[in-house]
Amino acid sequence: MSDHEQMAHEANARIAGAADLNALEAMRVEYLGKQGSISGLLKTLGKMSPEERQEKAPAIQSMRQTVADALAARKEELEAAELEARLATETIDLTLPAPTAPKGSVHPVSQVMDELAEIFADLGFAVATGPEIEDDWYNFTALNMPESHPARAMHDTFYFPDTAPKGGKMLLRTHTSPVQVRTMMAEGAPLRIIAPGRVYRSDSDATHTPMFHQIEGLVIDRDIHLGHLKWTLETFLKAFFETEDIVLRLRPSYFPFTEPSVEVDVGFAIENGKRILGGSGDEPGHGWMELLGSGMVNRRVIEFAGLDPDEWQGFAWGLGVDRLAMLKYGMDDLRAFFDGDSRWLAHYGFSPFDQPTLSAGVGAKA
Repeated sequence: MSDHEQMAHEANARIAGAADLNALEAMRVEYLGKQGSISGLLKTLGKMSPEERQEKAPAIQSMRQTVADALAARKEELEAAELEARLATETIDLTLPAPTAPKGSVHPVSQVMDELAEIFADLGFAVATGPEIEDDWYNFTALNMPESHPARAMHDTFYFPDTAPKGGKMLLRTHTSPVQVRTMMAEGAPLRIIAPGRVYRSDSDATHTPMFHQIEGLVIDRDIHLGHLKWTLETFLKAFFETEDIVLRLRPSYFPFTEPSVEVDVGFAIENGKRILGGSGDEPGHGWMELLGSGMVNRRVIEFAGLDPDEWQGFAWGLGVDRLAMLKYGMDDLRAFFDGDSRWLAHYGFSPFDQPTLSAGVGAKA
C-alpha cells in the first residue's frame, strides 16, 4: 500500500468514527482546509517536474476525492441521526384544542352564497357555474346585445387583447348571465337554475367595487308568466330575510335580455338608522328600495340558446350578493368586504360550523 493510500485509509477510519458534526468539521479542516494535510500535498504539485507531476498528481487527487466523499457521507449520516433524535423528543397532542390560536371564520359573502343555495335548492333550483374569462358572444351578443347595441355602454368592461373563438374579444364577465346561455345550450329545457359567482366592472366607491358577487336565476318551461316570477322572488326574500312581511313593487324597466323587463322594489322602514325590510313602502315612515332587476326572457335570447320561443318561455332575475349581505347584516361600505381586515371579519364573520338551513333559519349567527 502506497503512502497516499495509507493516508486515505487512516483518514476514512477517523471520519467514520466522528462522534458529531463538530468533530467532523474539525477533520474536514485538518485534511481539506487551506492549511490541511491533503491541501498541502496539492500545493507541492506546482514545484514538481512535469514527469513527477504526471506520476503523483492522480494519486493525490484520488486521495482528496476519497476523503471528501467520506466526509459528505458521514455528514449525511450524522444529520439524519440528529433529525431522528429531535423528532423523537418533539411531540404535539393533536387531541387538545389550541385556545391561543386564531379562529377562522366564514366571510359574509360565502355565508350568503350558502344561504341562497339552500333557499333555492328547496325551490327546486340547481346551481350552475361558468368561466369568469368569457367570450363576448356569450356575455353580450347571445343576450341580445350585438356589437353596435347601446346597452353595451351600460357595462364598464375589462377586455383582453385576445380574439374570442366566435370573433370579437375575450373579457372578464360583467354579469353571470352568460352562464344562463351556456346552460340552456348544454341542457336544453325545462330548466331551473341559479348562477352565483364573481363578476367584474370598472367602478369603485362605497357601494361599487371592480369585482363583486352576483347571483342570477333562470326558469325555462312551458306557459311561464310574470306571476311565477313575482311569487318566486317573494318566497325567496321572505326566506332570506326571515320575515313574512315582504311587499314587492314591480316597475317597468329595460334590459336587452328580458321583455317585458321589471325593476323590483321592496318596502322598508328605518330603525335605529338602518333599513329594515318589511311592509309596504307606501305606509307612513316607510319607503321603497330598488333591489333587483328581472323580467321575461327575451325571445331572441331563447333562440340564441337553440330553443323554440313559441314552445318555451321563462323568466330571469339578478342581484348583487354583496348588497344582500350589507342589507341583512348591517354593513355600510362594500369596500370593506375586500380589505382583508381580520378585525372586520372577526366582527362580521360566521362560524365554520354554522351551516345555513331553512328549518333552523338561514341567517342564524353563531
